[in-house]
Amino acid sequence: MSEKRRKRKKTKLKLGRIMLVLIAFGVIIFGVIMLIKHPFSLSVTSSYNYLASDTYKVSLYTYNKDEDKLSQDKELSRGVKIKVYSKDLKKDNITYKLVKYEDKEYYVNDKYLTKDAKKIALEKEVYVRTPCSILGDTDNAKIVGQTSKGEKLEVLSYDEVNDSGIVNTYKIKSENSEGYIYGKYVVFSEEEANKNYEAEKYDEIHSKINNTYNGGDPMKLDYYPREKGDFSDNKMPDAVYSLYLNSGSNVLGNIDAYIEYAKTTNINTFVVDIIDDEAIGYESDVMKELSPTSYKYANNTKEEYKAVIDKIKEAGFYVIGRITVFKDKYFTIDNPDTAIAYKSGSLYVSSSSNWPTAYNRDIWYYKVALAKEAVEWFGFNEINYDYVRFPDRMQSQEASLNLKNTYNEDKTQAIQRFCQYAVDELHKLGVYVSVDVFGESTNGSYTTAYGQYWPAISNVVDVISGMPYPDHFSSGYYGLAKPWNSPYELMNGWGKEAFTRQSETTSPAKVRTWVQAYDVMQHVDANGISYNAENVEKEIRGLYDAGLKDGYVTWNSGSNLSKYKLQKGAFDIDYLKEYN
Repeated sequence: MSEKRRKRKKTKLKLGRIMLVLIAFGVIIFGVIMLIKHPFSLSVTSSYNYLASDTYKVSLYTYNKDEDKLSQDKELSRGVKIKVYSKDLKKDNITYKLVKYEDKEYYVNDKYLTKDAKKIALEKEVYVRTPCSILGDTDNAKIVGQTSKGEKLEVLSYDEVNDSGIVNTYKIKSENSEGYIYGKYVVFSEEEANKNYEAEKYDEIHSKINNTYNGGDPMKLDYYPREKGDFSDNKMPDAVYSLYLNSGSNVLGNIDAYIEYAKTTNINTFVVDIIDDEAIGYESDVMKELSPTSYKYANNTKEEYKAVIDKIKEAGFYVIGRITVFKDKYFTIDNPDTAIAYKSGSLYVSSSSNWPTAYNRDIWYYKVALAKEAVEWFGFNEINYDYVRFPDRMQSQEASLNLKNTYNEDKTQAIQRFCQYAVDELHKLGVYVSVDVFGESTNGSYTTAYGQYWPAISNVVDVISGMPYPDHFSSGYYGLAKPWNSPYELMNGWGKEAFTRQSETTSPAKVRTWVQAYDVMQHVDANGISYNAENVEKEIRGLYDAGLKDGYVTWNSGSNLSKYKLQKGAFDIDYLKEYN
């Protein structure tokens, strides 16, 4: 090798060493700079944890080194996944961990961090804010107990925490029961549990309501806001315009004609009976197990009934399944211990039927299980509950009756709590719940003798459906000599009362009203008017002019197609479009 080439190689080696030195120096300088800017980043390891707490939120603190002081900066819901560093800070015998959230450094109390996603909720006890059923399990929702306001419950376990830090379901132990409750109904202190919602406003309203007829004290009811159903794959029409269909073979066997007629109108919904006391829609497995007499007298097979509902849905209609609840003769035949009875032992009869007491949880379970089965079998969009009440005109005999009041409840409490239980279970299936109430329930002075109090029911359900049939009102109502012959004035007067009641609760339901679609009954007035298209339209306009714009359902117990056709003019109108 020439001398010249050796010198060139030697020079390259020197330059290479110099470059390595410069690079190493640069790395050192960079590291020093980063250390100054981020003093823990090179010396502290990190991992991901979940925020945990015995309440819904966890506090994040900032640290002022100069003042050696921690200051609360923000709160996050427990369950949030967060980056945690191994850098500790001790203050007042508490260890805080350095965490990073949204590229900012904070400190969190070490006991509120966990690597186990199943140990996010740390509470060992909770207090009942809204009285609720205790369930034996979370699948079939058999009721094993009832909580009371302010009651302390021992927490045994829980399933999951939502984005707001609220537990979905707790397994709990009370003084008398062990089972499951929904976390939305409890809080973490007895003081908070015993409060009424916005007492300064709502106590003022409900404390003035009289308990004249032993229906219940409205101050014992719950007015905390409830989340209404809103299901992306099951949208309720903005206004429901519905025909009612009973389950008789003469009606459901002629379903094609009803569908073809409805298509010529603005009708967008059918309400179809699942059970109406002794009128049984189909052979139900739930009935076979819990009320075999009902199963025995079914009007249709499961297959026949399904074919009808399928046709209605395929034609593009919203479909609602109707279930009568506390008027059920066959259920009391099969389960006589659930029935309202005289103290002497014989069963009480009202409107030619025996009534399971609304205090009994077995009938609650039966009517919710029946609804769940119907949704799963037939795909109903909504379940409508009727006869959600104690018998009317019972008060004069009540002293001689055994109402089997297991939990020492007011009638209004039992009715609201049934609605709550039904909504909780059916919302899990993505369907809406509507409940029918007597027209009288809109009165603003007393709770009804049969337990229906409008603000309490409206607060819980998705839709409240009054039944202000004009021929059910006595002479003089709303200043009308013959209310049944003044459909607009009657419905408008009633609708204004209903509109007012809606403002007396925190999360009011939609108001979809049953309208009279049959002629005035002869025993009311032999000269009563015919409820033709003109008069049915007057009813509906009376409601809309009162501000009730969520729709209507026709009540014609026979579901008479010829009568519906005579009323076509009323059903041709898109009222919501016109009134908006």
